[in-house]
Amino acid sequence: MLDFHNHIIPGIDDGSVDVETSIALINGLKDLGFTEFIFTPHIISDTHPNTPESIKAGFDVLNIALQNNNLNHPHSYAAEYMMDDMFHQKLRNKEPLLKLRNDKILVEFSYIQRPDHVENISFDMQIQGYEPILAHPERYVYYHDKWENYYTHLKELGFELQLNLLSLTPYYGKDVQRIAQKMLKAEMFDFACTDIHHLRHLEALNSSFTKDSLAELFDKYHLRNNELQA
Repeated sequence: MLDFHNHIIPGIDDGSVDVETSIALINGLKDLGFTEFIFTPHIISDTHPNTPESIKAGFDVLNIALQNNNLNHPHSYAAEYMMDDMFHQKLRNKEPLLKLRNDKILVEFSYIQRPDHVENISFDMQIQGYEPILAHPERYVYYHDKWENYYTHLKELGFELQLNLLSLTPYYGKDVQRIAQKMLKAEMFDFACTDIHHLRHLEALNSSFTKDSLAELFDKYHLRNNELQA
């Protein structure tokens, strides 16, 4: 399986703090059945203003460590873009964005408030040929009251939806778990990923899933991660 949403590159966002942690995370995910990784650090203007250059530099450090530890999985890097003003400015300036595979990019909304101008930004993305995948929509609590209408609307705008696996557990709270399970049963998710940041996430994943149960989940709900494999 492919995990294309994680924070495993060390030291450049709120994810892994060092190479040793990154290797432990990858080894743990390997035991759960993940065989390929696209690393996706945050790009957020006010907290994690990463650039393609800073992400590549972090990836190069990690890549050397992976080779030294015989972890020669297929792996590459992209980013998780916050859909903030800086992101919209990048679109207006037609700056090239870091893509997952083909023309797909990973984006996220603020947890605090519903984003403005989603329709305009999604239109601008598609005009430039990008296909947005929205990270963890089940965690945006401002959509929970009318979740089916909001998420159907996002799909109509061209967003594909990516589930955080831990959202199916109480890890992020009971409300998130409830919506995640409803969305899963309604087959609203296109993909599922770990969004792993640290060893506590790995422990929670291991407490809730096995390699076999994850394979069954991906198959039962037609989750399409492997379409993005190299």
